[in-house]
Amino acid sequence: MSLSERSGDPDYRGRRNWEKRDVFQRSRGDCVMNNERLEFLREDYVQGFPAAIGFKVDQVAYGIFETRLKIRPDHIQQDGFVHAGVIATMADHTAGYAAYTTVSEAFRILTIEFKINFFKPAVGRHIICRSKVVNNGKTIKVSESELFSLTEDQEKLVAKAMVTLIAVASSNLK
Repeated sequence: MSLSERSGDPDYRGRRNWEKRDVFQRSRGDCVMNNERLEFLREDYVQGFPAAIGFKVDQVAYGIFETRLKIRPDHIQQDGFVHAGVIATMADHTAGYAAYTTVSEAFRILTIEFKINFFKPAVGRHIICRSKVVNNGKTIKVSESELFSLTEDQEKLVAKAMVTLIAVASSNLK
């Protein structure tokens, strides 16, 4: 088949584009999401300090991570609201894992900078954090986290964070 014939064949063109995309993904370190990767991310998120705080994973997809925290007495500050440090930690950690869904196992995600705005005191039974990647660069990524307090019948936006992250090869962290 000549080049001109192949370029007119939609199956050939699609296969060629798929192969290019696959090579492009591997060269950028992008992650192809599968059940094994999703389960790894769910388990990896909840360890160490985040596990001690009580974070749980609700949803994982490419570029998206959603978590939940059941509010306990030790999360509360002197005025009866969830401590800002708990909310900031949840915003940062969840945003990092939203970015982590976009890279392969060969990379880790580290926070470079984050900014958080607190809109109202967090009260209720749970805090929900919904994070998504808003700029998926090869090395530098930006995620946005929205945090909601959840009462029996209502979600209220209590904070929003913008988190800048860097994808670093795991081999460079040793």
